[in-house]
Amino acid sequence: MKIRFFRPLAFVFTVVLFNMISMPAVAESMTSCTMTYKLSGWSFVYKQYDGVGHISCRNGQRAQVGLSSKSIGFTIGKSEIEGTGVFSDVRNLNEIYGNYAALEGHAGVTKSVDAQVLTSGEISLALTGNGRGVDIGVTIGALTISPR
Repeated sequence: MKIRFFRPLAFVFTVVLFNMISMPAVAESMTSCTMTYKLSGWSFVYKQYDGVGHISCRNGQRAQVGLSSKSIGFTIGKSEIEGTGVFSDVRNLNEIYGNYAALEGHAGVTKSVDAQVLTSGEISLALTGNGRGVDIGVTIGALTISPR
C-alpha cells in the first residue's frame, strides 16, 4: 500500500522538477547602453545647450536622439561639446527617454571640458566631453533625451 502512494508522488515530483529546469527565465535581461553626443549653446547664469546623440546598446538596439539641456547656476560662456555618456543598465532602450536631473561642471578657454552626472528614477547617466569655446561654471538643471 505504501508503494502505490509513493510511485505517483515520485512521478509528479519528477515532472515538476523537469518543467522547472526546462522553463525559460521569466525575468527580463538587462543591457548596457552608451551614447555619443554633440551639444552647443551659451550660458550667463542660465545655461541652454541643444544637440544630438547616438545611443548604442549591447543587445543591438540603437537610436538617434535629440538633446536639450537647461540649467542655472554660476556660469558664463559659449561652447560646443562632443563627448560620450554611459547609462546604468536598462531593460530596454525606451527606458532611456525622458528628463534627467543634472549636476554639471564645465570650464575652458579655447578648449572646453564638460562633465555631468545625471539621474532619472533608477537610471543614471555619466557624461564627459571636450570641445571648444570660452566657458566656466557649475550648474544644476535638467537634460531631456527624446527620440529623433
